[in-house]
Amino acid sequence: MRLAASDLPPVRGRYVERADMSAITWFRVGGPADILYAPEDEDDLAGFLKNTPTKIPVYPVGVGSNLLVRDGGVRGVVIRLGAPFAKIAIEGTRVTAGAAALDAQVARAAARAGVAGLEFYRGVPGTIGGALAMNAGAYDQETKDILVEAVAYDRDGVRRVLNNADMKFAYRHCGAGEGLIFTQATFEGRADDPVAIEARMKAIMERREKSQPIREKTGGSTFANPEPAKSGGRKAWQLIDDIGGRGRVVGDAQCSEQHCNFMINRGQATAADIEALVEGLRKEVLNKTGVELRWEIMRLGEGAGDR
Repeated sequence: MRLAASDLPPVRGRYVERADMSAITWFRVGGPADILYAPEDEDDLAGFLKNTPTKIPVYPVGVGSNLLVRDGGVRGVVIRLGAPFAKIAIEGTRVTAGAAALDAQVARAAARAGVAGLEFYRGVPGTIGGALAMNAGAYDQETKDILVEAVAYDRDGVRRVLNNADMKFAYRHCGAGEGLIFTQATFEGRADDPVAIEARMKAIMERREKSQPIREKTGGSTFANPEPAKSGGRKAWQLIDDIGGRGRVVGDAQCSEQHCNFMINRGQATAADIEALVEGLRKEVLNKTGVELRWEIMRLGEGAGDR
């Protein structure tokens, strides 16, 4: 039996039943969520979490840039923070951003204010909430390098303030605890000339445009890079290339010819096509090289036959 809005506590935000997840993920695939909830503000979110039975699963999502929703959809509540959580404030060299703020917007705002150190976010698709949840990074920098503190709510609706050490960051991983929903982060940059910062961001975007299929329906980097000691220094894309995976097709999903750690929906792919393509590559890399690749893309929901 599917969850309905009437099963949930009253909120000031908005509930959408049978929400089309394919419309809000970059892959443009996936079945519906029982409920999509957009909180009005932090108090609204806290009340929802406190008053929603713990047996009802809740899943925070950002703009769907690093997310694969399966074809059977999502049982439970998908929480998507909107405009009230997208504000950016800068004081000196400290940048405070809501979890719904796009990483690129935060980088640009910092640049205009003459705050350096956040340029790498210009090349990271997604939101600050996602960056916190996976220690997002690019071009030799990570979220852990600049984070001062983050604000999150736990499953009981309790507000928590976590410092950098509390986040227990590792490569593409946050160990702060399961079930946290991040709402805000504060970063420390350094003063610099806005023109110089903009030039570095332009170089990042030019490099990204040349090396990644950013105009395709894709979920970004599919695999986290393995530990160099285990892979002989080879990155995930190199391991895929070594097994001849570049350009491989399953259904209408394809391993990008431009960058083979990116999977593409050529137009009519299902989530099952994409997952089968990725799992096939993982298995073959393991069998031929002995290296086990770890998904960087988050997977959510049930297969088409599971409902």
